[in-house]
Amino acid sequence: MKKYPLTLGLFALGLVMPGVARAGLTTGMKEGKPAFKAMNQLAFGPEGILFIADTKSAAITAIATDDTKPGTATTIKAEAINEKIAALAGTSVDQIVIEDLAVNPISRQAYLAVSRGKGPDAMPLLVRVKAGGQPELVSLDKVKFSRTELPDPAEDAAPAPGKKGGNRRSEAITDIAFLEDRVLVAGLSNEEFSSTLRAIPFPFKTVPNGTSVEIYHGAHGRFETRAPVRTFVPFNVGNEPSLLAAYTCTPLVQFPIKDLSPGAKIKGKTVAELGNRNRPLDMIVYQKDGKDYLLLANSSRGVMKISTDKIENAAKIESPVSGGGTKGQSYETIASWTGVDQLDKLDQQHALVLRRGEGNSLNLESPDLP
Repeated sequence: MKKYPLTLGLFALGLVMPGVARAGLTTGMKEGKPAFKAMNQLAFGPEGILFIADTKSAAITAIATDDTKPGTATTIKAEAINEKIAALAGTSVDQIVIEDLAVNPISRQAYLAVSRGKGPDAMPLLVRVKAGGQPELVSLDKVKFSRTELPDPAEDAAPAPGKKGGNRRSEAITDIAFLEDRVLVAGLSNEEFSSTLRAIPFPFKTVPNGTSVEIYHGAHGRFETRAPVRTFVPFNVGNEPSLLAAYTCTPLVQFPIKDLSPGAKIKGKTVAELGNRNRPLDMIVYQKDGKDYLLLANSSRGVMKISTDKIENAAKIESPVSGGGTKGQSYETIASWTGVDQLDKLDQQHALVLRRGEGNSLNLESPDLP
């Protein structure tokens, strides 16, 4: 989605940096056509390996893209990218949904997870966008891949009569990232404490059960165990390799990675409350003028540049934050970044964003990191 592959050693630098190549990660992959019911979240690992989450199947597939030639592009611009994809797919633009965006940190080419159509009959497509901005469909008819399924995903069923909400399976996987030798996964399980984080070893073997997570939600004024993480980034908090996870309405929570053990129940540390009536969409971490920042795109509060200064000493938020107020880590809203739905890092100076343009158009742009 927006995470470059990392190694735990890089956490000591306080940075998120493009990954260190390692030999043989495609060894043992089979060749053929992987099956997808959907393509939702994307994340790159080393060697041009692309991880694709399929929430309908509660599965993750690793694809060897062979996209390993170093690229030097510092800009990508594609106006009305959804219209161009619709033309490639032979359909109308209202039948194209762009689910996620990821930049290959080696080639600096962008990949989009796309749905052609809506509802149960939607067809998943993988699209690549080169520096010139022209999209192309990525053929998956004959690729090296490996696939794994989650052992305890949220049930694939409509809510019971009288219950609110939709099919919980759509939130079985809400975000993914690659870290050192694991695929990190957020989403909902079928456990009583259903909000779950997972650390799945790669290459895929046996997939362990997830870690159930509990948080204090300042805007709601209570502890919660069923609200899913919407987006997260690996980040070093002090000397503690951690995940920083954003939830709806909008707490920012730290989880130490060492605590992500199968079947465990852990409580995160809420380090910020960023305002209610808002849904986080995507998040990256980057460095500017020697300091680390989070960049968080939201449904109704724009793009936030969040300070990580002294985050290791942040007071734990465990009391209500009412009236749409904020608390904890400070942030500023990037006023010029309007309509951003997805973002990733293109390089150390530029982001790549998918943002809403005129009418129903969606544009790919590569603005300077703020």
